[in-house]
Amino acid sequence: MKKKYVLFILLPLCLLIIPVSLRAYIGPGAGFAFLSSFLVFFLTFLLAIFSLLSWPFRFFFRLIRGRKSYKKSSVDQVVIVGLDGMEPTLVEKYLEEGKLPNLSKLKTSGTYKRLGTTIPAISPVAWSSFMTGCHPAKHNIFDFLSRNPSTYLPDLSSAQISNPKKFLSLGKYKIPLSKPVIKGLRKSIPFWKTLGQNGIFSTILRIPITFPPEKFYGHLISGMCAPDLKGSQGTFSFYSSEKTDVDEGGMVIPVDVKNGQIETYISGPQNSLHKNEEEIHLPMKILINKSNDSVAIKTSGKTFHLKKNELSDWIKITFKPGLGMKIRAICRFYVSEISPKFKMYMTPLNIDPEKPSLPISHPFIYSVYLAKLLGPYNTLGEADDTWALNEGVIDEDTFLKLCYDNHKESEDMLFNAMKKTRRGVIACWFQVTDSIQHMFFRYLDKKHPALKHARSEKSEKVIEDLYTKMDDLVGRVIEKLNKNSCLIVMSDHGFKQFKRGVNINSWLYKNGFLSLKKGKNTSGEWFKDVDWERTKAYGLGLGGIYINVKGREEKGIVDPGREYTALKSELKTKLESLRDEKENQNAIRTIYDRDKIPSGPYKDNCPDLIVGYHNGYRVSWDSVTGKVDSHTFQDNIKAWSGDHCIDPEIVPGVLFCNRKIGQKKASIVDIAPTVLKLFGIKPPAHMDGTSLL
Repeated sequence: MKKKYVLFILLPLCLLIIPVSLRAYIGPGAGFAFLSSFLVFFLTFLLAIFSLLSWPFRFFFRLIRGRKSYKKSSVDQVVIVGLDGMEPTLVEKYLEEGKLPNLSKLKTSGTYKRLGTTIPAISPVAWSSFMTGCHPAKHNIFDFLSRNPSTYLPDLSSAQISNPKKFLSLGKYKIPLSKPVIKGLRKSIPFWKTLGQNGIFSTILRIPITFPPEKFYGHLISGMCAPDLKGSQGTFSFYSSEKTDVDEGGMVIPVDVKNGQIETYISGPQNSLHKNEEEIHLPMKILINKSNDSVAIKTSGKTFHLKKNELSDWIKITFKPGLGMKIRAICRFYVSEISPKFKMYMTPLNIDPEKPSLPISHPFIYSVYLAKLLGPYNTLGEADDTWALNEGVIDEDTFLKLCYDNHKESEDMLFNAMKKTRRGVIACWFQVTDSIQHMFFRYLDKKHPALKHARSEKSEKVIEDLYTKMDDLVGRVIEKLNKNSCLIVMSDHGFKQFKRGVNINSWLYKNGFLSLKKGKNTSGEWFKDVDWERTKAYGLGLGGIYINVKGREEKGIVDPGREYTALKSELKTKLESLRDEKENQNAIRTIYDRDKIPSGPYKDNCPDLIVGYHNGYRVSWDSVTGKVDSHTFQDNIKAWSGDHCIDPEIVPGVLFCNRKIGQKKASIVDIAPTVLKLFGIKPPAHMDGTSLL
């Protein structure tokens, strides 16, 4: 009897230790750590019991603390609706035409302004400034990508994940004995953490650069830059019986149809429990029914039916790397062709929020709670699959269906939060405004090169419909506000046409600033054939130019003093006069020197120069991936036809508020101190922004 009691006490303690030793690092790029679902839910069960038992104490503590916290507050609630990329010229046009009645009411009774963005005008940079009230040199995010000065290769700028350092070898397995490190690279302090330190609760939904989630007094679901199950920023799969290629964003899995069946697999994460770390393949069988243009798909112990041109619901699948562990994902399927050729699209593998393989929320069980309450939902940071449309594996209607389905999931989260968080902050980011404009902006310009092969009246209305849908969302939010609520509707930047790409690396090569290895006059991806010992400068990311500085870069050749300063000045002068002879205009409006923009402790991680393009231009697709070729300029013929990675002066965002704002100018760095001031909290000294109220 005594032994049974001892085991009863020790078993939970042992299980609490096991997750540390059964975590593994998998996936390319960002990668991530996974836990077995059994252990996740055991811990969730323990937390639920603790939460239930401690509820009365927490209730009275919060009641007493809450009364004190709101003494200096001028509001009960602040609701922030973040509409990524909403363009002020379009907003103003549709307002004048009477197509945005709810935003018009906000403008009349409260405030409408253009909102200054960051240098550069890139979403992760701008949203980091939104949450911290700081310019980029204080929060350390300057692009989606950062460069590794030792390898000249790109890293993801938002998060870094490293392997466990200790392993136990057991046959074909290597069992981690230490934790992998999941480290967020965004610095400074989000305003909701400061609010929490003062007893104000926040619910933060999908705001970019919140992976991995940080602890604070509130709830959070991670947003842009949260990875998929393969550890990438979104890798779709395309199953085809016809030979085809995909350049970016996905993988092609060739299939053969035999006797009306297809035997194939789902490509999962790399199995780092195995010593050879091979990719996990989950078997999948597809049964074709030509008579009614449908298929039956069997995988992961379940069967579901799908008609041609029909998008499936979220399908739950399970990978088994071994040792009794399970890695769970959700994905959606779309069959575009059944006969004579077979073609099927599968979304990236989203981490299952109901049984998450890594922390995508704070607290950890918040994602589970939302999944139980609202059903399965996308967890990938950028779930609107723009690459699938770019590569032609889905059509425009399917893309729009995906976008608005994802958007509805975020709406449901927002309205649930507004119902549950009657005091404090609710902030929700919506990607749909950004992703649809990226892909449909070409329909606003009859001379866009991407329209040479496609144009339809239906597509021309997509962006107008998008804006009216967002206006409807704002109207429904207004209806749910408390009497003493402040509503902020904002975008991080605007949008302009992307018609011509500029290959900065090709220009640097042609003008003697970048050198290739002997016998080479072009370079493959990621600077494959660049001779670094003769290269002075190179372009990386969506707007950055780096100088190959001695003592900083692995093979630097430029002295960090006068030579460095003179080289930057020379590049600035020459690039600002770069002429596109085909269009008879300059391509670059401003080159920003990092030493002449707001400084901070992370300035050294900033590109040495940031390129501010004119309307119609952007860095070319090839230049982003480090290619060097004979073309400085190229027409952009992809569906991705609108962009904002240009001069920040010409892509401000928008700001609506149900309160009057007296200041003439407003910047995205002003939002955080404004929210703090609404709750009677003095903004910290490190914030660059000032309260707008």
